[in-house]
Amino acid sequence: MNTPIRTAIVGFGSVAEKMHAPLITVCQDLDLVAVVERKTNKSQNKYPSVTIYRSLEELLEHGDVDLVVITTPNTFHFSMAKQCLEAGKHVVVDKPITIFSHEAEELQALAEKSGKICSVFQNRRFDGDIMTIQKLIEENILGDLVYLESHFDRFRPELSGNWREEAGPGNGVTYDLGSHLLDQVVMIFGNPDSIQADIQKQRKGAMADDHFDIVLHYTGFKARVTAGTLVNAPTPKYLLLGQNGSYQKFGMDVQEQAFKEGILPEGETWGVEPEENWGKVFLSSETFSYPSIPGDYRILYSNVANAILNGSPLKVTIPQTISVLKMIEASFLSSKEKRTISQTEGKW
Repeated sequence: MNTPIRTAIVGFGSVAEKMHAPLITVCQDLDLVAVVERKTNKSQNKYPSVTIYRSLEELLEHGDVDLVVITTPNTFHFSMAKQCLEAGKHVVVDKPITIFSHEAEELQALAEKSGKICSVFQNRRFDGDIMTIQKLIEENILGDLVYLESHFDRFRPELSGNWREEAGPGNGVTYDLGSHLLDQVVMIFGNPDSIQADIQKQRKGAMADDHFDIVLHYTGFKARVTAGTLVNAPTPKYLLLGQNGSYQKFGMDVQEQAFKEGILPEGETWGVEPEENWGKVFLSSETFSYPSIPGDYRILYSNVANAILNGSPLKVTIPQTISVLKMIEASFLSSKEKRTISQTEGKW
């Protein structure tokens, strides 16, 4: 039996407290032993056995850990991941792995040189709805596909003061949610031939982008990913069109809300969606509900542990995230210059 991997979390904000820490603690191959908190001791309230460090430098100097999970604001991802790899630690970075694609390329080279695992928390690959779409495509129920529409819409008219809404590189909804939606499309359909984007600041006083509409062009197929903060009407989470019919899905994956409610990600009912929330398939001869596959973010940390202990292939690799970062960079250029960016120019 393997000794659990001694794991540290850097930063203990909402996403670390409500999602990363519970996922780590339910993974039998991981042992949460340390947390970096600059000022508070919040993590010890939930996990009395953890050691708290006041800086990453202190953790790397004095902490006996194997894996470091970085959940800080985006601007610190590159420098901290680089420090950890150079210190001989395995690393998981919350998405986006870095702000600039050339930084991610540097981390890739460093991980290869050090022989350490470096993965990215692209948890929404394991949303039930996108896993359901993958199954639907495998079964070829809709026939040859022509169009996918993917939304992540919310109504948040007031600015929150969160660091993601401040001015600066890597902030805003495109890096936050675009990282997920683009990653999902590329995971299924591969890299597009070209990208066309419209990125805006729609709310009064917004300092970072709060709306994006990005179109990915393929031969005979088009995908559109969009997110907004002023959407107070129901829009489909997914709309998939094919020669034989369509699939439409409303509502979000249930895992995030469960985390917010403090429910531990355990048991067979985790990620199971109520039947009334299932998406529908519309064919010429019939319409029917299509069962949702349970979402399961636990897969990600289990995979990282297996990669460290057994050399299993990573499900989320740096080269994959580099492609998505280059698409985000191309999207900002497309929006600014109001033109389509080809794969040749974007180099994704």
